[in-house]
Amino acid sequence: MPPTPTPVFALPDELHAKRAAELIEADEQHLRSVAEALADDLHRVEARLTAARRLDAGGGQRALDRDQEVRRLAARAAHLRRAGLDVCLGRMVTTEGEVIHLGRIGLSDRDGRRLLVDWRAPAAEPFFAATSAHPRGLASRRRYRWWQGQIVDYWDESLGPDIGTPLALDADSAFLASLGASRTARMRDVLSTLAADQDAIIRAGSQGTLVVDGGPGTGKTVVALHRAAYLLHADPRLREGRGGILFVGPHQPYLNYVADILPGLGEEGVLTCTVLDLVPGGRDLPPEADPDVAALKARADLVEAVEPAVALYEEPPSQGLLVETPWAEVWLSTEDWAEAFAAPDPGTPHNEAREQVWEALLDRLVDKHAQLESGASPTGARRALAQCPALLDAIGGAWPVLDAEELVADLWTVPAYLRRCAPDLTAAERGLLRREQGDAWTRSDVPLIDAARRRLGDRHTARRARRAAAEEAAQRAEMDDVVSHLQASDIHGEGVMAMLHGEDLRAALVEHAPAARSDIGRLDGPFAHIVVDEAQELTDAEWQMLLARCPARSLTVVGDRAQARRGFSESWAERLARVGVQRIRHALLTVNYRTPREVMERAAAQIREVLPDANIPRSVRSSGIEVRQGAVHELDTLLAAWSAHHAEGTVCVIGAAEQPGDPRVQWLTPGLAKGLEFDLVVLVDPEQFGSGIEGGVDRYVAMTRATRELVVLSAPAIEP
Repeated sequence: MPPTPTPVFALPDELHAKRAAELIEADEQHLRSVAEALADDLHRVEARLTAARRLDAGGGQRALDRDQEVRRLAARAAHLRRAGLDVCLGRMVTTEGEVIHLGRIGLSDRDGRRLLVDWRAPAAEPFFAATSAHPRGLASRRRYRWWQGQIVDYWDESLGPDIGTPLALDADSAFLASLGASRTARMRDVLSTLAADQDAIIRAGSQGTLVVDGGPGTGKTVVALHRAAYLLHADPRLREGRGGILFVGPHQPYLNYVADILPGLGEEGVLTCTVLDLVPGGRDLPPEADPDVAALKARADLVEAVEPAVALYEEPPSQGLLVETPWAEVWLSTEDWAEAFAAPDPGTPHNEAREQVWEALLDRLVDKHAQLESGASPTGARRALAQCPALLDAIGGAWPVLDAEELVADLWTVPAYLRRCAPDLTAAERGLLRREQGDAWTRSDVPLIDAARRRLGDRHTARRARRAAAEEAAQRAEMDDVVSHLQASDIHGEGVMAMLHGEDLRAALVEHAPAARSDIGRLDGPFAHIVVDEAQELTDAEWQMLLARCPARSLTVVGDRAQARRGFSESWAERLARVGVQRIRHALLTVNYRTPREVMERAAAQIREVLPDANIPRSVRSSGIEVRQGAVHELDTLLAAWSAHHAEGTVCVIGAAEQPGDPRVQWLTPGLAKGLEFDLVVLVDPEQFGSGIEGGVDRYVAMTRATRELVVLSAPAIEP
């Protein structure tokens, strides 16, 4: 006898009324079908994946197609392995009586019956967007709460006319009820409880730049993550093979916090990083010690100094050169230099353009050599010219291979170089930027190093191209020997062997080496769309890094001007226009779903002291716990008491050195806490955060991380 299946619904005793068979039996049966289809689909996908991996596709396009199919099947298999029954988010019933279940992925059974509609599909939109005022064709909606693979609660909403569907109606909505759940070290899955205003932003088109402006707790991060997953699914222009999506967060703890969200939404093709990650090793650099220097390096015009810095190495020589070969002497004029230097296509990186300049020089010299009627063949003359020491020295000095970090280091150590490349800087500003050790890098140098890397390109491109050409030439020579042997064996010169006289077929027999590729990393793009969270913190220089990776200017910009540590006195439109973004739409989130009113009132008073016009969201919930005051020496006792009374949840201590102990307690600075949320937040001596806008913003950000309770521990006053 087969084992009795585990019930899908595991409602606690206090929800006994929701256990009625007429309320849950249909869902129970449907979800068992979902479980069977998931197992069946995984079995079929894994079989296809195994077959695809064993397929010998040879080389060229067939190999590329095979690899793409393997990646697609592997991603689908990963989604299915991760998916349990909680892949189902809920259901909606239309006014015609059709029942539609939504999932993180779409799913059908063997007979093609649709069991789950992907949450990103247009057919799923009413589930998130419907309200009582605008039911979008729905009679009702049900949302599930899952725990360890079982439904522990559900909420029904009546949205339209009564069509006889049994409903269990609650006073609390699913969204507000979910806000009371304890936090963990990972971001909670809130897909089933997205609000209509958030869903409208998620599904907005990708053309141009969408600014999502909202204060603490308004769901900006939720919107940003879900929008990335939605766009990648819904907009074919943005899929990975055509550029893909880059998601940029403020810091590594934030990326750790949201790590499971995108895969849980059915997407693994979105790259995530911080701005510092865009340059290898950038995250490990220290901050700039001098705030005045940091402010200078934050300017876009200083990043623009990279272009004239490189251009100095692309000026053709002002003197000609006599080049010798075994047959003759050839004069390389200044006009020849100038024409060769103009050969690279516009936008070609400096180091990669060097090969084009070299080939153009050789072309000019070979032509001149032929005019001398020396008797040398063009191939022999070219080979001799390419090996001429004087010519090699000349091209090495005229168009040298450059290193990005060395170029930027020279700006900081050679005053005349910086003066020429950044003429708008004052003498005092140049003095601030001057340093003895050019490569004593800080985070403020990252935008300039990035600009130099992009402008210079891969210094090894030419070498790889020559190697690939040599390998192809060797393969072609070997194939010529094979063809000659086959032709010699064809006595009558007819049939298939005769076809080998055709050059096209001979060429087809050679498997061409792939084009030389740059070693620029995956984060260098270009990307079809970039999502930026906590965007108010980006400097103009950092914006240049992102815009260089998104030529189409298709952006989702998420932030809160009141949380900008360096201040944000202008509008979003003014800030973005200044860095080069013009087509801007604006969406505003004004409801704080996270922060209790008790905490938000205290935080609002804090931020208004430094930013009287701050856009402060309205809290819709209360925890019933007032903000507590205490002394710094009470910290250990406070944490011990909390751990003893709370089996679940997380704590963040902001403003104190880390101490070993409960793994549920994190010790962060205000900057590293940004974007995160915790059940309890303990501020230790918040006055140490400083004065002015930066200190006020840090206190505001720290306070609004709390979802239940805030405790402020003050240091003892210093006697005068």
